[in-house]
Amino acid sequence: MTQFENNNFGDVLLNRHSVRHFDKDVKIPREELREMIKETITAPSACNLQAWQFIVVDTDEGKKKLHEFYMPFNNPQIDTSSAIIQIFGNTLAFKKYRALWDHMYEEKRISKEELDKVYNTFLPLYEHADKTMLTADAMVDSSLAAMQLMLVARAHGYETNAMAGYDAKKAASVMGLDPEQYVPVMGIAIGKPDASAEELKSVRYPVDDVLKFE
Repeated sequence: MTQFENNNFGDVLLNRHSVRHFDKDVKIPREELREMIKETITAPSACNLQAWQFIVVDTDEGKKKLHEFYMPFNNPQIDTSSAIIQIFGNTLAFKKYRALWDHMYEEKRISKEELDKVYNTFLPLYEHADKTMLTADAMVDSSLAAMQLMLVARAHGYETNAMAGYDAKKAASVMGLDPEQYVPVMGIAIGKPDASAEELKSVRYPVDDVLKFE
């Protein structure tokens, strides 16, 4: 089990804020980045489809690719962060669905009746779905994972910045993915803040402005 640097949930959640300027000298080991993704993918997903794909960009060569489709106002995060984790929604994730559930059945984690229920309910929904539904589900799954990733990163002692200012038509192909299958959701810049940089912390609207009870 991971020993988090910051295991104070209240602090992780309520004191998270977006960082635009990171300490260039801080490099996150790839094994730790891998562990953070492993923790991230415990996030919920529709019908356990897990329709997400992550690309970790932590080299100068990789960051040059990001500059091909990101808007210039994201350059500070790209250029100074330890890594940018680009998240894509996988619209064809259901093609691996049968193998996932077969494995669960083989491990005796579900019964044959539960397996048949999945094959007769959830799986057909996706096999007969149009691209709009598949894209929407992939976007929701990946957004849940993105938020979890930002909290996981903070628990590891890092800060993040969620970025969506880019040319969505270029993102997948530049990163070596099939743009017909993978839809860009967002990039998460991660690292240690630059202590010398002043960061503007956002202010939230009063809760009653965005809340309604029925």
